[in-house]
Amino acid sequence: MRFTLDQLRAFLAVARTGNVRRAAEELHLTQPAVTARVRTLESALGVELFDRSASMRTTKNGAALFGYAEQYLKLNSLIQRDVGRPDGVASLFRIGVSETIVQSWLPDFIAALREEFPRLNVEIDVDISRSLREQLLSNAIDLALLMGPVSDYRVENIALPAYQMTWLRAPSLAVSDPAEGAPVITFARDTRPFRLLKETLLERYGTGAVIFPTSSLSACFRLVAAGLGIGALPLSLAADYLASGQVEQFDPGWIPAPLNFTASYLATPEAVVSGRAAEIAQRIAVAYDKK
Repeated sequence: MRFTLDQLRAFLAVARTGNVRRAAEELHLTQPAVTARVRTLESALGVELFDRSASMRTTKNGAALFGYAEQYLKLNSLIQRDVGRPDGVASLFRIGVSETIVQSWLPDFIAALREEFPRLNVEIDVDISRSLREQLLSNAIDLALLMGPVSDYRVENIALPAYQMTWLRAPSLAVSDPAEGAPVITFARDTRPFRLLKETLLERYGTGAVIFPTSSLSACFRLVAAGLGIGALPLSLAADYLASGQVEQFDPGWIPAPLNFTASYLATPEAVVSGRAAEIAQRIAVAYDKK
């Protein structure tokens, strides 16, 4: 009796989703390829694993195999990670990151990750949290550092320190309230921080506050420093601008809500490296938050 890891992965994907099409999307394979792997596995085991008349529901044998297959793949992942360390893992690891983290502790995280897994090939995609969530659920990335948590039963979320928000202005800009005419410079329009800020501004000032959303946080700080508006931005990212006197904090009587982030990954049996990377991300983020 011989079977392969790829056949077990195909079986688990179909068993989890109950659908060959969704399993194929998750594995980035064609539907015939997934079907062929499942059929070959059934032939090797000499049993049927799915009831084809009931939307690919597992049979009694399939249900029994499910737990063993998860353990088998997890053990394989642990062997790859631990045997022969530190050179035990040599594969592509895809990370999706919110720009807020890019502008803060991402370099320290990548350095720590590479220190533990020196042969890991890291690929980084910077995007808004909504897109990162979609990429994670479609298995296009292995780890998402985003505004979370991701509400999906397949996802493990590890909480990261929140980013406190603040109001910023150029010292030359005599504005003490968002309703005084200066535009509010902040996160891009299709992000959660923008939506929450817009709702609060509308509730407090009606249409008296104008928002200038920007897709680049670096551009936000430069625009605020140039006196072109006031900023509703993360405090920790403003440290250099505050130290140099290019911007200053001010208090209009309220502060936007903190931004909550998570290190999120699909909790599959083979997500050992993803889980360890999420733990490293949490450690680095906590250290950065204490500075």
